[in-house]
Amino acid sequence: MRPWSLRELVQDLRQGRTTPEAASKRALARIAETDAELHAWVDRTDFLPGAGVPLGVKDIIDLAGVPTRCGSALRAEAAPATSDAAIVTAWRAAGMTPLGKTVTTEFAFFAPGPTRNPAAPGHTPGGSSSGSAAAVASGQVPLALGSQTAGSVTRPASYCGVASLVMSHGRFPVTGVTGLSPSLDSHGVFAATAADLAIAWQALAGELDPAREPRILVWAADALDVVEAPMRHALTQAAKRLKEAGATVEPFRDERPMAELTAAHPVVMAYEAARERAAELAVAGRLSAPLAQLLQTGAATSADEYETARATIADGSVRLAEIFDAYDVVLGPAAPGAAPRGLEATGNPVLSRGWQALGLPVVAIPGFTDAAGLPLGLQLVGRHGGETALLGHARWAERVFAGDS
Repeated sequence: MRPWSLRELVQDLRQGRTTPEAASKRALARIAETDAELHAWVDRTDFLPGAGVPLGVKDIIDLAGVPTRCGSALRAEAAPATSDAAIVTAWRAAGMTPLGKTVTTEFAFFAPGPTRNPAAPGHTPGGSSSGSAAAVASGQVPLALGSQTAGSVTRPASYCGVASLVMSHGRFPVTGVTGLSPSLDSHGVFAATAADLAIAWQALAGELDPAREPRILVWAADALDVVEAPMRHALTQAAKRLKEAGATVEPFRDERPMAELTAAHPVVMAYEAARERAAELAVAGRLSAPLAQLLQTGAATSADEYETARATIADGSVRLAEIFDAYDVVLGPAAPGAAPRGLEATGNPVLSRGWQALGLPVVAIPGFTDAAGLPLGLQLVGRHGGETALLGHARWAERVFAGDS
């Protein structure tokens, strides 16, 4: 199964080789052909011929006329949303047409949905934006929306072999999104490549930077002791290629701030989730064990513990901001390794926690594999609000990885 290139679709649309209506029909046909196996979709809308580029929407994001079920039995009988989430409104204005809702884990936490990984059958697609990642990886749609509170966009992109963008915290409103943690929840989007993400971002934000070599700080995440040998090798090879292509490449020498941020993140997430999802906490016996545990842990977390974690993040933000005075991006592993075998869990988000605590934009770039051919993604992290520049650097890095520089 091959992802659908947004760049190629846009070229075909501009040159009259296809129409938005034909693109929508292609998407629906592809979904009909493949989704009985992949289970990437929850609901599909009656598509509007000629409306725009086909788009998947994660099922915690309101889409007018479709229920927002959040992957939970508690929302099985939810009424259709009466209006679009603000981010859906923005994507519609950018020329995208939602085709329906993609699978999420339960309330965007760890309990897996039914989605399969098109790049690695029998292995997890990741979570919680699993349906959106799979929909793009399988060529069902060229774009799909996700969200990230810990590693729910970057990790599935790495596992499924596609690109993703996590936007800076607060870049777009989260109105109409069923969140977990207000200080951590961020919007995301999946596409086949970083070049496709840049096209989508230009449509959404009206901004595009040229592809150019960055000043790179390489974060190996050694202090976290989770990165597997194939991913370490991919990171080493990536750094070598980027340096040979003309980028400034230096190691991340003091990993202590990132380790502290990584430890602070789950404290904040649990505390805020227990309050954001108080109605669900009240019926914890009807939740999956992972979500019930998160909410109960958060309810037992004291205000002092929460404030200490928030102070750690604030301090880390100041210390890490200095990095971007000297470097354009941080390069690191997007996940500990390839997608783990089995569908009972969604993998470890630890390599995203620290960056998510800071609310920074992140691009996951595909292009590497392990010895078994399973995808390995790398992440580029940029300065807050710097999506446009980050995507320019990601496009350049992607070309280097592909040998096109």
